[in-house]
Amino acid sequence: MSDVVLAGELPFPPRPDYLRAGSTLASWLTTTDHKRIAILYALTITVFFFMGGAAITAVRLELFVPNGWFLSSDTYNRLFSFHGIIMVWFFLVPSIPNTFGNFLIPLMIGAPDVAFPRLNLFSWYLTLVGGVFAVYTLIAGGVDTGWTFYTPFSTMFSNTHVLTAAAAVFVVGFASIATGVNFIATTHMLRAPGMTWFRLPLFVWSIYATSIVMVLSTPVLAISLMLVVAERWLGLPIFDPARGGDPILFQHLFWFYSHPAVYIMVLPAMGVVSEIIPCFARRRLFGYDFMVYAIIAIAGIGFFVWGHHMFVSGQSPYASLIFSFLSFVIAVPSAIKVFNWTASLYRGQISFNSPMLYALGFVGLFTTGGLSGLFLASIPVDVHVTDTYFVVAHFHYIMVGGSVSAFFGALHFWWPKITGKMYPESWAQFAAITMYFGFNMTFLPQFFAGYLGMPRRYHTYPAEFQVYNVMSSAGAAVLAAAYLLPLMYLTWSLLHGKRAPNNPWGATGLEWTTTSPPPPNNFDIQPLVDRGPYQYHAERESAGTDAPEVQNARSLR
Repeated sequence: MSDVVLAGELPFPPRPDYLRAGSTLASWLTTTDHKRIAILYALTITVFFFMGGAAITAVRLELFVPNGWFLSSDTYNRLFSFHGIIMVWFFLVPSIPNTFGNFLIPLMIGAPDVAFPRLNLFSWYLTLVGGVFAVYTLIAGGVDTGWTFYTPFSTMFSNTHVLTAAAAVFVVGFASIATGVNFIATTHMLRAPGMTWFRLPLFVWSIYATSIVMVLSTPVLAISLMLVVAERWLGLPIFDPARGGDPILFQHLFWFYSHPAVYIMVLPAMGVVSEIIPCFARRRLFGYDFMVYAIIAIAGIGFFVWGHHMFVSGQSPYASLIFSFLSFVIAVPSAIKVFNWTASLYRGQISFNSPMLYALGFVGLFTTGGLSGLFLASIPVDVHVTDTYFVVAHFHYIMVGGSVSAFFGALHFWWPKITGKMYPESWAQFAAITMYFGFNMTFLPQFFAGYLGMPRRYHTYPAEFQVYNVMSSAGAAVLAAAYLLPLMYLTWSLLHGKRAPNNPWGATGLEWTTTSPPPPNNFDIQPLVDRGPYQYHAERESAGTDAPEVQNARSLR
């Protein structure tokens, strides 16, 4: 695909790009262009990201001293619950699929749009409605159940706004399902001629697998929350053991969704990294076929490991053994991906541009999180560290360190394509390095604190753990500054940045063959694909040039 260029002069005068094809507010709020909807999602999740970040900033300040100093225990519970609900369902889950997936999938497969453009816009409005419920929950006083809504606390004892918080997650879940259906249909139906399944970029494969997980698992979450509402609001005996219910049933249902949800966040991140590393190493991606099979394996096995969250819940020891074994098994395809990324770097002509720094940061943080996950797959170790900060550190390395690093990597890699502007590279490199060190400074001490027995969810703790919490809080300050930096220099680039060429990185994806920013229908000429992705060859590198030639193409107008 790297040699695809628009040949000769176009038979039509140039059209305005998608950003300039209508500038009114109504043109944005009623758009069905997948690229504009991606921008709407990006703005929405940015707001949620900083709301969730503000909540956890207060929590980290509270933990700076052992006995707390400015939050009550109730306020502390409500802040970390709000942080979890917002960050998981309103940022991490939709972050890469709904923004970059929306923007890139049609471009990467040579399509003019997604399969169901109106459903795509409807999904964004559903996300907004869910966000309104979440914000109302906060304004009305908050919820204190944590992001897990564990019963019987959520159904019988909590006196906070459980119903509106559950409604927020319920509604945004339907947005995920609609988006997943759209991406599955788009990948099946709208691929350009010659774009066979094993010529798909790995980012497309990752979003396709993620979409299947979203469509199959999210209804289980919706049902779980409906049952919570049914017992809490209507008094139905579902989880109350005094009336024949089973509170552990909720945990089974919740984790049947929520463990695959980890891969909803991680698989798209893996897809992003698989695009960036070959580009900045100037190498073919090592073991493309194995990378595809690894994506499928992760998505499939991810449905069968939920029980490792419940080793101490009283489930059968035989079931725990099986879930432990499967949790070790799922590490194999993840290890394959890390090995192949590393092999792709071998003898590469590596350039450490900011997207590459974020991608390498992802590999480091994801590997640390993955290795710590092996400890949690082991029943004796898991029993020792259950509900401690060891678990907090593990899932933040996977879900935040991994996914957010990849999100920023994607943002910097495709920013010139999305906006048509370049950003100050030195600032971007500084932010990437600062983010990596700030993240490790925040969460690495939590492994030690958790292993030594510091429990999670408490706003006070024994003085012996203060040194770890001071390090974490100081790291969180560094991390917060690193997250703010891109907001500043990327905004600056919109106003003062240099105009981006169509293919500033010399990348091989089909999305780089159209203009920056792309026209409303993505391509003026129907692309034809005659080779697989990642065909990087030293003699063909053309960074900074506009792209390639389409042969035997037909006009899309």
